[in-house]
Amino acid sequence: MAGLELQNINWQVRSNRQAHHTDQFSSQELIVRRGQPFEIVLTMSRSLSSRDRLEFTVSTGPQPSESAMTKAVFPLSNGSSGGWSAVLKDSNSSNLAITISSPASAPIGHYTLSVQIASQAGIASVKLGEFVLLFNPWVNVDSVFISNHAERQEYVQEDAGIIYVGSTNRINMIGWNFGQYEEDILSICLSILDKSLNFRRDPATDVARRNDPRYVGRVLSAMVNSNDDNGVLAGNWSGDYTGGRDPRNWNGSVEILKEWKKSGFRPVRYGQCWVFAGTLNTVLRSLGIPSRVITNFSSAHDTDRNLSVDVYYDPMGNPLDKGSDSVWNFHVWNEAWFTRPDLGSSFSGWQVLDATPQERSQGVFQCGPASVHAVREGDVKLEFDTPFVFAEVNADRINWIQDSSTGTPKKNSVDTRSVGKYISTKAVGSYSRMDVTEKYKYPEGSSQERQVFQKAIGQLKPRASFGATSAGGSEAEDQEPSISGKFKVAGILAVGKEVSLVLLLKNLTSEEKTVTVNMTAWTIVYNGTLVHEVWEDSVTMSLGPEEEAQHPVKISYAQYENYLKADNMIRITAVCKVPGEAEVVVERDVILDNPTLTLEVLDEAHVRTPMNVQMLFSNPLDEPVRNCVLMVEGSGLLRGSLKIDVPTLRPKERSRVRFEILPTRSGTKQLLADFSCNKFPAIKAMLSIDVAE
Repeated sequence: MAGLELQNINWQVRSNRQAHHTDQFSSQELIVRRGQPFEIVLTMSRSLSSRDRLEFTVSTGPQPSESAMTKAVFPLSNGSSGGWSAVLKDSNSSNLAITISSPASAPIGHYTLSVQIASQAGIASVKLGEFVLLFNPWVNVDSVFISNHAERQEYVQEDAGIIYVGSTNRINMIGWNFGQYEEDILSICLSILDKSLNFRRDPATDVARRNDPRYVGRVLSAMVNSNDDNGVLAGNWSGDYTGGRDPRNWNGSVEILKEWKKSGFRPVRYGQCWVFAGTLNTVLRSLGIPSRVITNFSSAHDTDRNLSVDVYYDPMGNPLDKGSDSVWNFHVWNEAWFTRPDLGSSFSGWQVLDATPQERSQGVFQCGPASVHAVREGDVKLEFDTPFVFAEVNADRINWIQDSSTGTPKKNSVDTRSVGKYISTKAVGSYSRMDVTEKYKYPEGSSQERQVFQKAIGQLKPRASFGATSAGGSEAEDQEPSISGKFKVAGILAVGKEVSLVLLLKNLTSEEKTVTVNMTAWTIVYNGTLVHEVWEDSVTMSLGPEEEAQHPVKISYAQYENYLKADNMIRITAVCKVPGEAEVVVERDVILDNPTLTLEVLDEAHVRTPMNVQMLFSNPLDEPVRNCVLMVEGSGLLRGSLKIDVPTLRPKERSRVRFEILPTRSGTKQLLADFSCNKFPAIKAMLSIDVAE
């Protein structure tokens, strides 16, 4: 009998990828998910005899070994074992249909498959080729399994979404193109793992640990920022984005990831929290880890692990850049879904991962996975970085006012309720906002919430004296203030218009009070970075018993136009002083609306049929706007992104720009646009387009 030789391999790419929910990836390679069989057909030189033996080898990483589970050797057999196996499903003369199975705990990544053929003519080894193995949220033995079909669709397969931004009194949303199926994105996401510090130090161990979503998620949280490892994105919150792109101008992750690769893996400039989160979301979904983007409003950045943030003012009402704690108008991170065998089953489910570089963890700018359930219950001793996440949503805010004569700060007030509001994510299957605050903490002000807070403090500092001040300086006398104040918006808030507010002051007592008020307004970046003082005012008011009085605040466009950043945020602060009493601090952040950018579809949308879209924009200002650029992208609607230079617009002039897109996939797709010019650094628009086959 002649020797047995391999003549051809058919990877059955199309049917395998459909069965494994990887058919949307643009590359042509075989992409399968672990714990689920796939089929190949080998064409041999003759039919199999009882004396022929086939033995398969799969391997991944630079130093594959069976002990590390990065290599497996297994014969062609009649049944699968739960590990790697090859089962002869059907043999039709010289064609062998073989089912290859992988364990649900296999490391993810690029694999090589080869076969050793033993027949009368001797032994021959043949490399069959390569395939990619991903996490599998569809099989219940995988640690990333998610049982609900609609949630799997949203958190694994959806390639566009929205991210919430703004402030507690003004929640806005922007579209984001995750684009995990776009050309080359999966291979770039896998290469992020190969660029990590862990891989550089010990490739064999790193590749072996890629079986664990906890490990992979933590490595990715370090690698999406560039702080320690030449990772993907360089962060910048200064307000000056020279030498890179204003973070507000990105429409999605695809351009960022491609630019990182194209530059020879040099950090892309610049990112802020939602850019880090949008990019990490792309990487997690592409590798098969269910994930979503979470926004926390009034988010605390606690640098000293005491679960309180200290905020400082001078007597004139200026916020001071003092101390390292801060409260961000909003902060965006990710949740990834997987089990926590290290903590116990009640801590499985959503886990916080945060790629924004804020604090070092084990010497590296990385954060998570922190179990959301552990945060809610105050179990801050559990891995990873739970105290930091707990503080983001539940820290106490302590206001300090610097004494003008001595320069030392004096504790002014403690607010236990203002941090961690409206924790938000996109709802499953719709563009509505889902509030998940109660997953992170008990209702604000409830006894459970305070008990959990004390439990958390006790775990961090077993012998801490509660109520100790966290900074030097004397305590304020704990007497109730005799006045209250708040800022109320008194007109429309729009870039180019006067900002009009009213300070409402109320005398809470039955005696007359004289109040001295020092007010300032600063343009800020959303994380509280002060950009420039644009207005100040001082006034002394007399308030009769229980009287309420109003003082108007007006800030002209000329005062703020040169200092406003793409966040469009202005912080107005009033320090109100009644002689002999502690000051009352009143603060309000306002967000000015951009003029609207409108996208309109001019044709019906069909796969592989060019269609026209138009952008409409009116210049609301009494001056021209220059350097106008429109950036458009949308996965499944156009390849890469479009950049269109728009002519200078005269005062009040309306612009209409037409452009063509070419849908490549059917279904509901999201078109995103960013319009920038010298007066408006980032105006956003999004449009859902239903593409027919």
